[in-house]
Amino acid sequence: MQRFDPIELTRELVRIDSRNPSLASDGPGEAACARTLRDVLASWGFEAEVIEDTPRRASVLARIGGGPGRSVILNGHIDTVQVDGMTHAPFGGELSDGKIWGRGACDMKGGVASMCAAAARAHAAGHLRGPVTVTAVADEEWSSIGTRDVLARGIRADAAVVTEPTRLVVAPAHRGFVWFTITFRGRAAHGSRYDIGIDAIRHAGFLLSELDHLEEHVLAHITHPLLGHASLHAGLIRGGTALTTYPDTCVLSIERRTLPGESPEDVQAQIEGACSTVKARHASLDATVTQDVYRPPSNVPVDAAIVRALVDATETTGARAPIDGVSYWADAALLNGAGIPTVCFGPGDIALAHGAVEWIPVDEITRATDVLERFLTDWTRAS
Repeated sequence: MQRFDPIELTRELVRIDSRNPSLASDGPGEAACARTLRDVLASWGFEAEVIEDTPRRASVLARIGGGPGRSVILNGHIDTVQVDGMTHAPFGGELSDGKIWGRGACDMKGGVASMCAAAARAHAAGHLRGPVTVTAVADEEWSSIGTRDVLARGIRADAAVVTEPTRLVVAPAHRGFVWFTITFRGRAAHGSRYDIGIDAIRHAGFLLSELDHLEEHVLAHITHPLLGHASLHAGLIRGGTALTTYPDTCVLSIERRTLPGESPEDVQAQIEGACSTVKARHASLDATVTQDVYRPPSNVPVDAAIVRALVDATETTGARAPIDGVSYWADAALLNGAGIPTVCFGPGDIALAHGAVEWIPVDEITRATDVLERFLTDWTRAS
């Protein structure tokens, strides 16, 4: 592999199966990918190590540069989702039609390669005046073990860039989410006994209608200038035993996408309020709302130093990037929560992630590398 080549590094990483075992039962995890990346970074001048604070979940922690200038973390994940249903070789890493094809090419090994090559180039040119820490982490696709392990080690910096696919947009904000399970209890009875049966599935339907009203009349007015409005959707529903029997239980799982400023307690109160509204109309409703998972939203002011520096770097290297939010969740929220102003910026389109076809344009990887190299030069120069 040619030194500091993000295209070849992307292809090399895509060829390694690093499916997250929490998502794919036969997923091998990130160890092989982490070891390969560590060796490449060491050959490029980094002090690089594999960390495995959580057994079998490997990440790379690498450092380069130093001095009195501002510090920065470059963060990206090396785990990928499952490959079921893909219509091309998932781990081929083929380069054709100006694109690299394979699982993780877009989400987000192209971004990882860009940030690594950018830091190596800036260092080799003698342009780094402050420390750069590269964290290529495990498990972002499930519970973010890798970034949590990094933060638990006390790794901090003046700012961070997460190279998630943003289509080269500078993204200082992303949504959060809360997962809820709502359990409805009815009364089992023969299908002919409407006088004693209580239909738990029908009650779930009543709540779904009320949640639709909530989104239209309340969530549509909870907005963020870069992220649109708050939203929810029903992800899973199960219940019933037979067509001839009133179902005594129904379990509904919903996801509520949150905006900066919303708390999980506020969101749960909305869901429970919807249940109370339904119960006022249907007294036999018996529903319990349980909060399962919470991931916070992320937000950095558009005039923050990290945002200005990234935008300026895009302009200096060719074309000024717009500022926008991204709809998906990322580890940026954890870094921001640790007091590190964090922005997403990277090659690729999230619409191609997790699908039957995944690719990333080569020219976006090249462009991202150029922008990040310039950003690192300018950012670490200041103190």
